[in-house]
Amino acid sequence: MKDYIEERAINIAMYIIENNATVRQTAKAFGISKSTVHKDVTARLMLVNPSLAKQARAVLDVNKSERHIRGGLATREKYLHKSESAG
Repeated sequence: MKDYIEERAINIAMYIIENNATVRQTAKAFGISKSTVHKDVTARLMLVNPSLAKQARAVLDVNKSERHIRGGLATREKYLHKSESAG
């Protein structure tokens, strides 16, 4: 594996852990696709630094388990603002 890819995978994992970031937030911050973030954390990083990969994976698993709640809150907020502007 190329050195810059290994370094990117480590930087991505550190970002996720430090900021409790989602895959989408991380992809936007690094200017890469969500697929690349996922691949870096789940596959590539396991070869380079398994303990860091497990930490990052734990954060992503929590975010994934909570995403339906965030989505519901975003929808609620959207319709609250629509009713305010209509009223």
